[in-house]
Amino acid sequence: MATALHNLSDYDVESVPSAEGMRFGIAVSEWNKEVTGALLQGAYDTLLRHGARAEDITVLTVPGSFELVYASSRMVRSERFDAVIAIGCVVRGDTPHFDYICQGTTQGLADLNREGHIPVIYGLLTCNDMEQAEMRAGGMLGNKGDECAITAIRMVDYGRRLDVAEK
Repeated sequence: MATALHNLSDYDVESVPSAEGMRFGIAVSEWNKEVTGALLQGAYDTLLRHGARAEDITVLTVPGSFELVYASSRMVRSERFDAVIAIGCVVRGDTPHFDYICQGTTQGLADLNREGHIPVIYGLLTCNDMEQAEMRAGGMLGNKGDECAITAIRMVDYGRRLDVAEK
């Protein structure tokens, strides 16, 4: 059953809490830079649009997607951020490399979330080809960077509400 393509990044702007006073770390892979650059721009612009200040957003680049785990872990341990967004793009090739990178990165980021210090947002595109990646990096299907930023804002807000409820 075929479905019509639509922008998956559409959201109700009014439903997003203010990002004012929130601090974000963004770890972004240099590999497939044309895609990760667009994802980064989407995330950055969305954070600003919802009230984050530029000085409260720190962007660090790493060589590839696998290194997002290390960078995200260091950002979490720095205690400088309320949330970390990990942005990368892996495109399937002819070897099992794709599977290992995707699995290792996914598991590493999941482990950081399980630790529960701050939310680590999964912004890793895992695509069969470059066309799929481009469609999700500002193309016909929206920009997953936008979605990651919205998720980060909502998760920080969620954590703050839990902190208040626990008092």
